[in-house]
Amino acid sequence: MFTPAPFSLATHTQHLSYWVVIRTLVLLCLCSATLGCLWQGAIKLHYQPILITLSLMAALNWLTFIRLKQPLAVSSLEFLIQLVLDILALSVLFYFSGGANNPFISYFLVPICVAAATLSERATLLITAIAAVSYSLLLFFNTPLPVLSPHAEHMHKALSPHILGMWLNFFISAGLITFFVVRMARDLRAQEAIITRKREDELRDEQLMAVATLAAGTAHELGTPLSTMKLLLGELRDEHQEQANLQADLILLTQQVEQCASILRKLVNKAEQTKDGLIAEKTLLDYCNALLEGWQILRPEVNAKIQFDAQSPSTLCHFHPTIAQALINLLNNAADANPNHLGIEISWNSNELTWIITDQGLGIPEEINPYLGKKIIENRPQGLGIGLFLTQATITRYGGQVEYSNGVPKGTITRVSLPLRCN
Repeated sequence: MFTPAPFSLATHTQHLSYWVVIRTLVLLCLCSATLGCLWQGAIKLHYQPILITLSLMAALNWLTFIRLKQPLAVSSLEFLIQLVLDILALSVLFYFSGGANNPFISYFLVPICVAAATLSERATLLITAIAAVSYSLLLFFNTPLPVLSPHAEHMHKALSPHILGMWLNFFISAGLITFFVVRMARDLRAQEAIITRKREDELRDEQLMAVATLAAGTAHELGTPLSTMKLLLGELRDEHQEQANLQADLILLTQQVEQCASILRKLVNKAEQTKDGLIAEKTLLDYCNALLEGWQILRPEVNAKIQFDAQSPSTLCHFHPTIAQALINLLNNAADANPNHLGIEISWNSNELTWIITDQGLGIPEEINPYLGKKIIENRPQGLGIGLFLTQATITRYGGQVEYSNGVPKGTITRVSLPLRCN
């Protein structure tokens, strides 16, 4: 039927499924009590309005059960309406069965407790107010049942202390539940959210450590094949000097190999600088230009329109070396989506650097959009995998944000915001 989750973390769909079960049990109790009175005949009730109200509650329960099978999620407003309808229906039942003297009147506390644990403070106050007003009105407006009225012989003079005590107890209980349970539920949800974030961070750090270990070993192993490729390319260029087209291709391959070797050398140097806490400062314009020039050497086929904000101030700053790699990952993903008509807008102020990367690819598939950058997505086109995961982790770690959205009519817009660490 429904798979319950931890109550403080459950969705309103799961909350409503629990409420259907609770309402079913209440209906069974009320129907049993009504049929018992009808069978014995000792208590004269207004059976017609009572049975109509019970039938309407049963119909609501059945329609809610069918609605829960639909994929549409239950909103907090819908759940609130369900609780309000139950209180109103119970108020009608209590009106025709003794009013505030009915022993079931304390059931009004149940929807208050449920609202306090699952809904906002404002919604809980609304539920409490409706229940309290209903209880108060039922003290004076009801169909009396002598068998349920303590000290019935004195009721024509004044409200009995028993009824007033029940009424006062309800208000005290409702107030305590509203005040304390709301805050307890809010604290529990906040605590669960913190624990969940810590678990996600620990899992992400474990994955990053595994990737870093593999990357270090791979960087060490790449040195030998790169040296071999460089040597062979030099020999090929000497052997085929008369072939101009082949020479152009060999020169391009040589540049690519040199770039790869340079990246590995820079990787080692940056690791040493980071370990010693030595990160050189440069202007943001020089930093961004150097990053883009290195990337364009690796991706010469990309047609990119680069635009700097002319009003951005001249600022000296430094970034952790992994930030540059994270930005290159985003540029590569955009180029993989479509190497033509790539847009790069760069701007900054005294506090923040902003990159906006626009491509003309297919956009972000809806099924992976919620997980983009939060986990490694395997077997996905357009490079939406480990690169975005590492990028998201790196930029988030240093206080930045990455936002993805689909362009119109197609493509992806990636917005990166990085806080500036300037002197």
